[in-house]
Amino acid sequence: VAETFEQARAAAGLVTVRYVSTHGSFDLAAERARGAAKQPVKPNPDLASGIGDFDAAFAAAPVKLDETYTTPDQSHAMIEPHATIAAWQGDRLTLWTANQLVAWGVRDMASTLGMPKENVRIVSPHIGGGFGGKGGIMADAVMAALAAKQVGRPVKVALQRSLIANNTTHRAATIQRIRIGAGRDGRITAIGHDSWSGNLGDKPEGATAPTRLLYTGANRMTKLSVAHLDLPEAHDMRAPGEAPGMMALEVAMDEMAEKLGLDPVEFRILNDTQVDPESPDVPFSTRRLVECLRLGAERFGWNKRSTRPGARRDGRWLVGIGMAAGIRGAPVVKSAARVRIESGGAVIVETDMTDLGTGTYTILAQTAAEMLGVGLDQVAVRLGDSDFPDGAGSAGQWGAASSTAGVYAACVKLREKIAQQLGFSGTNVEFTGGRVRADGSSRLLLDAVAKGALSAEDTMEYGDLDQRFAQQTFASHYVEVGVDAVTGEICIRRMLAVCAAGRIINPLAARSQIIGGMTMGAGAALMEHLVVDKRTGFFVNHDLAGYEVPVHADIPHQDVIFLDEVDPTAGPLKAKGIGELGISGVPAAIANAVYNATGIRVRDYPITLDKLLDRLPDIES
Repeated sequence: VAETFEQARAAAGLVTVRYVSTHGSFDLAAERARGAAKQPVKPNPDLASGIGDFDAAFAAAPVKLDETYTTPDQSHAMIEPHATIAAWQGDRLTLWTANQLVAWGVRDMASTLGMPKENVRIVSPHIGGGFGGKGGIMADAVMAALAAKQVGRPVKVALQRSLIANNTTHRAATIQRIRIGAGRDGRITAIGHDSWSGNLGDKPEGATAPTRLLYTGANRMTKLSVAHLDLPEAHDMRAPGEAPGMMALEVAMDEMAEKLGLDPVEFRILNDTQVDPESPDVPFSTRRLVECLRLGAERFGWNKRSTRPGARRDGRWLVGIGMAAGIRGAPVVKSAARVRIESGGAVIVETDMTDLGTGTYTILAQTAAEMLGVGLDQVAVRLGDSDFPDGAGSAGQWGAASSTAGVYAACVKLREKIAQQLGFSGTNVEFTGGRVRADGSSRLLLDAVAKGALSAEDTMEYGDLDQRFAQQTFASHYVEVGVDAVTGEICIRRMLAVCAAGRIINPLAARSQIIGGMTMGAGAALMEHLVVDKRTGFFVNHDLAGYEVPVHADIPHQDVIFLDEVDPTAGPLKAKGIGELGISGVPAAIANAVYNATGIRVRDYPITLDKLLDRLPDIES
């Protein structure tokens, strides 16, 4: 602990560390080969599922696919590093930090330090990127709190970029075996997905999640296995489960379509389902995947795709088109808010919900403005403070739908107070243009607060909604790539996403989320890879020089289309989240496009040029 960063760095350089070397497990493939799966401490029904007789149905299928795909460890690589300022006032701790789930952060910090939750306050009004990497309390917050307690002064801790990969969380590598059996008519009769990932704890990378929901098939099997790896903890990263799972599943679907002699789009449509395949009595709240697939094919020019891989050229470039379906869960969770209208007409929204660049400030202001009939410029939104009511938090693609519902609930209660103050009874009260109208009468909204501000707080809850409906978002992703016929360099030429995600509250912010996910998917497909030193057990490329992510020059024009949809089960705004749908399926669409361009099927991500060079088609003179 020092007065300046320079002093701290100089002091750290004087520390001599002595290590005792012991054997460690750093190789997922080796652990899988010896069948070293960890047994969970607590029963976890999501680790395995089975419907029908998969083994028999797969053995009997006239057309089969049995392939293994790998995805590497990946870093969140957000621009803002992990950083915290901690200060104590007596036995009360305040942390100014970046945390996506404030209420969870309070809980975990209190547990870590052995103190009451009531004595911990977290302030996180702005987050400079998270992607799940700031979903929990990390070392910076704990160290800052302990140091501040020791020295009796506020302390700031900021992790340098080179420390983040090995001292926070990451997305786990996976090894996924997918088996699909189908009749010659193209209908899937058996589908199995067996995935391994490694972790210090019991949490697996849930790569089988999309397989359990996306396509029909009477006989089904999924299994998740966790190997103990002495590497940094693996945890959630944007679209955990679906993102790496679809990197395998949607390539397997393309390979199966080729075996069947079917168009990849039509093969997916043929095996669409309107109910949860594992629970046929549970319908999807809405499911318009087929419309996403057909509209995407029409807008992207799928009919111009060469059905023979490696056949289309543009000068030095081999050109290919690929596609993939997309699915990502759209749960809604308990969320509270407080809304106040001041005597001057200003509306204040308060909730501990966070904004990590997703547009939460804007959509909550929109919700309050629409509910109270005032201009957007009259609404101030205050977020990310644990002193505010417990919001949904930013994770799991539940933030937008859940937090707006909490604000809606508080506004309903506030409207009742306003109507009562103005002498209106009943529920048929209209708020518009700064006025309140009912029973043929009209009053200024400001009249309700002439004697002082009015405030209301409420919570939106959903009971067993998630048991009665399968709540998901859907997309189709189409990509065109060029592959240099000599060097194997891959360039993405154009991308399209067609999304069905309930009511789109703010189209501009929603588009931004989707193209961000598409960009992240391009990174996962072509370059992102935390490389493990299997001798000493750490990530070698632990900065943005060695861990490559897409830059502007890598990303061409991106198109996004939202289907006009509302989901009546998803809450009062009939909206769903879309923050993670944009990445789900994109890497597979790119991989399928590379195959269409070259005839080379790469099953080990990322698809780097060294995996193409010795297999590229002969150069024609």
